[in-house]
Amino acid sequence: MGASTGSLNRVPPTPPYRLDEDNDSTLERESPSAQDRSHRIPSWGPHHTAGSGPQSRARAKIQTYNDDPDIKEFPRISRPVELLRPKYDTVVIGSGYGGGVAASRMARAGESVCLLERGKERWPGEYPSGFIDAMRQFHVSGEFAPGFLKGNNVEAGDPTGLYHLIMGKGQNAFVGNGLGGTSLLNANIFLKTDDATMAMDCWPEELQVPGALKEYYKRAEKVLEPVPYPMDWPELPKLNMLKKQHEALGMGEFYRPPQTTRFHGGPNSTGVEMYPSALTGMDSTGVNDGSKSSTLVNYLSDAWNWGAEMFCECEVRYIRKHPDPNEEGYLVFFAWHGNKRGAFKENLYEDLLWVHAEKCVFLGAGAIGTTEILLRSKNLGLPMSDRVGKGMSGNGDMLAFGYNTDEEVNSMGRQYPSPSRPIGPTISGIIDCRKGHKNPLDGFVIEEGAVPKALTPLFQAMLELTPGKEYPTDHGLMAKVNHVLASLGSRILGPYYRKGSIERTQVYLIMSHDSNQATLTLKNDQPVLEFMGVGRSGHVQKLNEILKDATEAVGGTFVQNPFYAALGQQEITVHPIGGACMASDGSPATGVTNQFGEVFTGEDNNTYPGLVVTDAAVIPSALGVNPFATITALAERSVEHAAQYLGKRIDLETKNDILDLFQPPGQFSDETLRLRPRRVDTLRIATASELVATTKSEKASSFGFTEVMSGYIHYGDGVQGDKVADYETAAKTARGLCEQARFFLSVKAWDVETVINRADHSAMLTGTFTCAGIKGSPFMVQRGSFHLFSVDPKAPGTRNLTYNFDMVSTDKKIYHFHGFKVVDSSVALGPWRFWSATSTLYVTITDITEPNEDPKVVGRGMMHITPSDFYSQLFTFTTSGKNLLAKISSAASFLGFFARQSANLFLAPFTYQQYPAVTYNGYINDTSPDKSYEIVSSKESGSVHTLMHMWESQNPSRERKILFMVPGASVDQNIFSLPTIEVNAINYFTRAGYRVYVTVHRICQLKVAENNWTTYDSRHDIKACLEMIRQEEGTEKIYTICHCMGAVAFASGLLDGTIPAEWIKGITCSQVFMNPIWATLNMFKALAGPIPFDKLYAAFGGKWFSCSSSTDDSYFQQLVNQILRFYPDTRAEMCNNVSCHRCSLVFGRLWNHRNLNEATHRQINRFFGGVNMTLLHLLMQMGVRGHVTGNAPLCKDLTTPNNISKLEGIPIMLFSGSDNHVLSPEATEKTYGILRDRFGCEGTDANRSIGKGNAAFYERHVVPGYGHLDCWMGREAYKDVFPLIRRTVDRVCRPGASAYKEPDWKDWRTWRDAKKNV
Repeated sequence: MGASTGSLNRVPPTPPYRLDEDNDSTLERESPSAQDRSHRIPSWGPHHTAGSGPQSRARAKIQTYNDDPDIKEFPRISRPVELLRPKYDTVVIGSGYGGGVAASRMARAGESVCLLERGKERWPGEYPSGFIDAMRQFHVSGEFAPGFLKGNNVEAGDPTGLYHLIMGKGQNAFVGNGLGGTSLLNANIFLKTDDATMAMDCWPEELQVPGALKEYYKRAEKVLEPVPYPMDWPELPKLNMLKKQHEALGMGEFYRPPQTTRFHGGPNSTGVEMYPSALTGMDSTGVNDGSKSSTLVNYLSDAWNWGAEMFCECEVRYIRKHPDPNEEGYLVFFAWHGNKRGAFKENLYEDLLWVHAEKCVFLGAGAIGTTEILLRSKNLGLPMSDRVGKGMSGNGDMLAFGYNTDEEVNSMGRQYPSPSRPIGPTISGIIDCRKGHKNPLDGFVIEEGAVPKALTPLFQAMLELTPGKEYPTDHGLMAKVNHVLASLGSRILGPYYRKGSIERTQVYLIMSHDSNQATLTLKNDQPVLEFMGVGRSGHVQKLNEILKDATEAVGGTFVQNPFYAALGQQEITVHPIGGACMASDGSPATGVTNQFGEVFTGEDNNTYPGLVVTDAAVIPSALGVNPFATITALAERSVEHAAQYLGKRIDLETKNDILDLFQPPGQFSDETLRLRPRRVDTLRIATASELVATTKSEKASSFGFTEVMSGYIHYGDGVQGDKVADYETAAKTARGLCEQARFFLSVKAWDVETVINRADHSAMLTGTFTCAGIKGSPFMVQRGSFHLFSVDPKAPGTRNLTYNFDMVSTDKKIYHFHGFKVVDSSVALGPWRFWSATSTLYVTITDITEPNEDPKVVGRGMMHITPSDFYSQLFTFTTSGKNLLAKISSAASFLGFFARQSANLFLAPFTYQQYPAVTYNGYINDTSPDKSYEIVSSKESGSVHTLMHMWESQNPSRERKILFMVPGASVDQNIFSLPTIEVNAINYFTRAGYRVYVTVHRICQLKVAENNWTTYDSRHDIKACLEMIRQEEGTEKIYTICHCMGAVAFASGLLDGTIPAEWIKGITCSQVFMNPIWATLNMFKALAGPIPFDKLYAAFGGKWFSCSSSTDDSYFQQLVNQILRFYPDTRAEMCNNVSCHRCSLVFGRLWNHRNLNEATHRQINRFFGGVNMTLLHLLMQMGVRGHVTGNAPLCKDLTTPNNISKLEGIPIMLFSGSDNHVLSPEATEKTYGILRDRFGCEGTDANRSIGKGNAAFYERHVVPGYGHLDCWMGREAYKDVFPLIRRTVDRVCRPGASAYKEPDWKDWRTWRDAKKNV
C-alpha cells in the first residue's frame, strides 16, 4: 500500500455485467454478448494487475505489508484512545456499512468526525484461518434457549473478538466485531431489494415509490464496485452444481450476482490497494488475500483520509443529551476494552468514558447493537418511541446442506487452495425466485456457499452426527454403498478427502421473508433476543422442501441447519434487521425513526436533531435478499439529509490519491485540493536541540564514535559526472594538484533503538572538514546526518553508508558535503572487497552559499579510512544509558545491527531471500494508457481474446505517426511503460511524436498464459491487434517494435503469412527475430542430461512455472528457491530476490543488475507472470535449432526461402545487448546475415530510397553494457538505448524530416505532470 507520487489513475472494474437502474433482473448472464467482440475497456493504471497463472497459494494470505519478512506490520488507521479529543462535530457508532457511510460522508462535508468501534482493527493477513485461532476470537452472548427449555444468559469469550454469536429464542444471530463491522465477514453479494418488497405498507410512503433509492444505490455501487464472478476465471464446482439444481427445479432465474470481491489488483474507488481473490472461500471468517471490499478498505479508509479519527475497542453503552442547556449535542458513553481493562469486569461497564458530539450522532452498530444502545439510552432518560426493540427480523435467513451428493462440490474453504481447484468466493451464484408472486412475501433467493476452513471440522461433525437428515429416496444398492464409502472416507481421511462426503456437500444460503415479530429487550442490562415462531413457520417448511428437491436432483442427502435440527427448530441469521424501524406513517406510533433514520423524541412527530440511525435497525421488513446494498443506500440517503440539515455539502467529486496507509491522511490526487485534516502529530520533533532534550528526558540509550577519513578532492572544473569512474578521475587529478582532504567527525546516535529501526538509520554528525583545494578551511560541521546501510534507490541489492552535512567556511561560505560508500553484492565472500567498499567514500561538494541560486557542484573526489585510522577508531566507541546494562545493551544493539547488515552483504548467498512485496514502492512514473482495448476474434483457427493499450502522442510540434510494440513472454505493457523509472519507452516515443499501441498477447502476463499457448499461437493475437489498429488509424503501414519472444511470434506470423507483410512499414527487433539462439547457459539447460529442462521441471513442478513465489509455496518450489541461491553467475550479479532468481532459471539472466534501480528489481514479480511448459519446450527447440518453428511435435521450420521472401521490402533493424545471457547476440547476427544475403545490404530496388544516403536498409547494433530486458527496463535506457531505436524509426517513418532534438529529460517530472493535467 505504498504511496504513488503521481496522480491517481484509478481503475474501475471491467464491467462483465450491467446493473439496470431499477431492476436487478437485467444482469447479463452466462454469455454476455459484450465479451464476444472487441470493445473498449477502462484503461489500466500502473498498479492494475490481472491473474497470471496459478498463483493462488502465493497470494492467498498477506503475511506483512513490510518488505522485511521478519516484521509483521499491518496498516492502522485507528488511533489510540489516549488521543481522543473531548468533542467532535460528529460521533459515529459502529463501522459497518451504515457507520462507514456516515464517517466518510460527514468527513467529506468538512466535519470533525470521531468513530467508535467495539472490535479491534485487523487487516487482511490478520484474520484467523484455523479452528483454534478462530475460537480465540469467538464471543458468545445472549440467552441460550433450545426448544422448550427455559433460557439462561450466556457470556463467554472476548467481547472485542471478531466473531459474535448472539443466542436467542427461535433464532440466533452471527455478527462481526472489528473496524469494518460485519462487512469483514459477509459474503459480499450486492443486490437491490425488489420493487414489490419496497412497496409494502411497512415502509414510509416516500420509499414505496419505485426508484426511491436509485440514486443512492448508484452512489453505493460507485464506492463498493460490485462485479459478478468473472466468466474467464476458473470454473467452480459449487457454482456449476447450483446451475444444475436450478435446471432441475425449473424455478426462478440463475445468474452470477454482483459482489464486492475483487478479481483484479489495483486501487479501489477510495485509493486503497486491493488484490485479486485467491478464491479461498474464507469470506465468513475473514479473507486474508486482500480482495474483500469491506468498509475498512473503502468508506473507512476514505473517512480516515478526510480526517476522521477512529478508535477501536470502544463499546458504546448509551447516549444522553448534553446536560448543559447551553451546549448542543449529545454525550456518548462507552466502555474502553483496551489495555486489558476487561480484567476489571465490574468497573468496565461502570466507569465509562465519554465523548461530546456537538452536532450529530450516527448509530451504525448493527441492528442488535444499535437497538441495545437505544434501549439502554431510553432506560437512562432519553425518551423515544415504545417501538424500540420491536419489529426485528432475521431477513428470512436459512442455512442448509446438500450432503454427500454424486458430484464433487469443493465448498470447504482452504487457506491456501490448490490453483487448479479453487473454492471460489463464498457465494458466486444465485437462484432468484423473487418474481412472479402475488404476495411479495413468497419471494426468496437460493445461493450456494462455502464453509471457511476454521469451521470445517465443526461442520463435518454436525453434518455427520446431527439429526434431521433426509436421505434420497431413489438410490439403488450401489449408490447407497458409494455414499457410505464417501462418508467413511471423510471420517477417516478428513473433510478435504476429495472423494469424501464433505467435499461433495453443497451449502445452501436462503434469504426470504419472515414474520418480522422478533424483539430485543434488556434483562439485567443484557440484551435478550426473541424471534417468535420463525423456525416453525410453514414458509420455512416449504423452502426446506425445495432444498430437499434440489439435493435429490444431485443425489445428495438434505440436512437442515444444525441449529434447526438440534436446538428445537432454531434458525441462525447473519442479517439481523429492524429494532429501530422507520415509521410507515411518519409518527412514533409505528416506528422509532422517520424516513431518514432520525430518532423520534416520543412526542408527536418530533425527532432529535442530529440523532440518526444509519444501519439495518431502521429496515422494517425482511428484504428477501442480501441486505447490505439496501443498508448502504439508505445510509447514503440519511447522511445526505443530515448534512443538508446542517447546511453542509458532501464533497463527492474529489478523488483520493492511491492511499499509503502508513503515511498521514490528506492524500488527494489533485495537489490543489489537498486538505489538512484536523490531526495533530504528537511525536513531532522540530530541531536537533529538541532531539537532545527528549533523549535526556527519556533517558534513552545512545551510542557514538569518531571517525577520520582522508583522500583527495578536486575543486574547480572537470568535476562533471556521477559514475565511479568520474570520482576516480577527479581524485587522480586532485592528487596531482596536492588537493588533499580530510574530515574528523563524531557520529552520535542519540537513541540507538530509533536509529536501528528507522528506515534511513540516521545519526548526527559533528566535527570538521579540511581541503587544501578549497579556500576557507577548516569547515565547521554541525547537525549533519550519517545514514548507516541505507538502501540505494539507483542500484538493486546495494546499501550505502552516506554522509550529508552543510559546512561553513571561515569566510562564511557554505558548502554541502555528500559522501557515500557503496556496499553491494560484489563484496560477497570477499574480505578484501568488503574492506575496500566500507572504507572508500565517494565525495561531492556543492556550493550553496546563495540560497536563491541553484546549487553548483564545485568538487568531487574520494576519501579512505587508513588501517591505522580504523585501529584508532575502535577506541572511540562510547555508550550512554541509565545503567550499565543499558550501556551494554546500547553497544550490543548498534554493533549487532552493523554486524547483521555486514553479514547480509558479505554472506549474501546465505542470507534470507527477498520474496514478492505486498506494498508498492517507487512507482514514480504513472504512465497509464490513454485507451485500452479488449481484442476478441474467432476468425482464425485459434480464437483471440487479448488486450491492447494505446498512448497518445505528446509532441504537438511533430506529425503524429503510429508505432506498434510487442512485448515478450511472461511480461506485458509494463516493460515499455515501466512505472519505477523516470523515463520509460512510452514516455520517450510519445514525446517523440508517436502514438504507441502495445499488445498484451496470450503468452504475456495474463491468466490465459497458463493454457499451453506458444509463440506460434500468439501470432493470431498480434494480427488481431494490427487489424484493430488499422480500423482505428486507417490502412497506412505500421512500424513495429518487438522484443524477444514477441519478436519470435511476430516473425512466425510474417513468415507463415498469418500477418500480411504489406501491413508493415518497418521492424525493430530487440534481441532476436527469426533465428533464436540460446546463450551458453541456456543452451546447456536445453541440451544437458538425458531429460530436457522442461520435462524435468514438469515432472515435479507441474505444467506452469511461476516467476513469483512465497514462503508459503509448495515444498518443491521452496527447494527450487533455495537451490537458486547458487545459480551460476558473476559476483556482481548476485542478489537475493526470489523472482529474479526464478526468472534467471527459466529465461536466463535478464539484465545487468547495475542497469536497474532498486524499485524495479524489488518488484520484479509485478512485471513477470510465468511460462507454461508447452511454450518452454518450443522455445528450447527453437533456440537449439536456431530458427523459428511451428508448434510441437513437428516444429516445422518457418524460415524456408519461400517464407523469407515475404519479408522483402521491409526495413529491419536488429539490436542485442552485449551482455545478453538469454539469447546470444549471434541470434541477431544470423538474421542480419540472412537478410543481407537474400535481399542485399540496401534491400530491393523498389525500397532502396529508405536507406539511401543515410543508413542501410538492414541494420544491426550491439548495445554495450546492457543485457536483455534492461534495454527496456534500465533506469538510463532512455539515454543509452531508446535514441538508437528512435533514429531508425524516424528514418523509416519520417523520411526527409528535420532532425529530432533529444529533449532535456531533467524536466521529466514537470513534463509528466503537465501530460496528466491535459
